[in-house]
Amino acid sequence: ITSEAGASIYSVSPEAVKELPDMDPNLRSAVSIGRRVQDPMAELVKIDPKHIGIGTYQVSVVLVSADMFPAPAGFLSAGALKAALDGVVQECVSFVGVDINICSETLMRHVAGLNVGRAKSIAEWREQNGPFNNREQLKLVKGMGPKTYQQCAGFIRINPQTLHSAKSSPHPVPEKPAAKKSKGKTCVNIPTSFNPLDQTCIHPESYHVAERFLSLVGGSADQIGSAGMRQCVESKVRTSSVEELAKTVDSTPETLKLIIDGLAQPPGFDIRQSFGKAVFKRGIVSMSDLRVGAVLTGQVDNATLFGAFVDIGVGRSGLIHKSKITLDKLPASERRRSLALGPGQRVEVRVLNVDPQRGRIGLDLIRVLQ
Repeated sequence: ITSEAGASIYSVSPEAVKELPDMDPNLRSAVSIGRRVQDPMAELVKIDPKHIGIGTYQVSVVLVSADMFPAPAGFLSAGALKAALDGVVQECVSFVGVDINICSETLMRHVAGLNVGRAKSIAEWREQNGPFNNREQLKLVKGMGPKTYQQCAGFIRINPQTLHSAKSSPHPVPEKPAAKKSKGKTCVNIPTSFNPLDQTCIHPESYHVAERFLSLVGGSADQIGSAGMRQCVESKVRTSSVEELAKTVDSTPETLKLIIDGLAQPPGFDIRQSFGKAVFKRGIVSMSDLRVGAVLTGQVDNATLFGAFVDIGVGRSGLIHKSKITLDKLPASERRRSLALGPGQRVEVRVLNVDPQRGRIGLDLIRVLQ
């Protein structure tokens, strides 16, 4: 079950035309929906939040001129709301991290420190020179100054698997010669070898601390993510507290905790691995397949003051009226929320009524799935 909201908007966007130039818009929509199953975040960042149809976005936007009068109390102007949403998207993308050798230019734009111009420069460098072997090579990209590198480096990953795949595939020779590097970059001594620490969430500024900690536990960077490394780290933390270890390696407990996580996490670790996966289903795929009393699993795709709309995989969302969302059906932690159910939550529901002519489905909430 994957929402198709915004797929048609994407299919005719400049981004879609650039990615899939010779494809019919209907097929671009299908590709977009398929990509959402593979990596929802990487695909949804290409669509303006107002076209995704989550929440009461449209009625929250007040199109007013700041020169004429301010927005009414309790409302956000269109610019302020867009800035807030962009901030949330940037936080999500940066928290997850991006594999710099396979991520799209659009996704790169949402990494903290990067923007449209820098993302474009990174994509061009990648096309002209092949995959990045390490984070340090980002310093060779046009517009990537020390401050920008410092801000974005910790959110960028060099995955050894995708790096190997990119190197083994034939690399096209660019039609145009690579642009000349700006002054100061031609003299920079940048290593070309892969650094195992570049695949982790550890920031390059803390590499020296990570190396001291590795020496302390008797491990090496090549063992990152292995069972042996995890055992060494866990054993050391059990015998000495994180605070004591932080003093030993001349760091702070917060930084050391991040380093411990980075060293113990398996290669290619994704924080979203523990999130709910896409629901695959058979049998009930259209409204004509629905029967009153049927119990189904779905996902909330919109929450309103009068109820919640749930995608049950039939091409039309069903409505759980607010009268059917009672406290005894909700987890204790969610009983004080103004909107009891929120977008993205998985729920078990019962079909109450089906109106094919009006395209309406009435649902009853059975329980919220954890």
